[in-house]
Order: sequence, then C-alpha cells, then structure tokens
Amino acid sequence: MAEEDLKNFILKIKDLNKLVKSLEEIPGRREELSSCRTHDEVVELAQTWGFKIGRRWGEEK
Repeated sequence: MAEEDLKNFILKIKDLNKLVKSLEEIPGRREELSSCRTHDEVVELAQTWGFKIGRRWGEEK
C-alpha cells in the first residue's frame, strides 16, 4: 500500500468511526442507515451526512 493510499485509508476509517458515533448521537440516523439495501445506498446516505466512505484504497480519486 502506497503512503498516499494509507493516508486515505486512515481518513476513511476516521470517517467511519465518526459516522458510527453519529448513529448514537443523532436521532433517526440508525434507522435511516438500516433501511439501506445496498452498499451504494449506504455510501450515498453517508455522503449526505458529510462522510466520505465510498472510496476503496488504491482507487483513483
């Protein structure tokens, strides 16, 4: 894994952790997330909340 990929990977993990924390703090988010049926729906919803979790390491920006 290249250094740049590692940095992006760590940023994604940080965003995922923030997303999980927001599920506990913001009413309705947990239910909204659990209603998603596909990975793409989860990524799209997370993006509306300000989290960038869709990019896999090694993918182009």
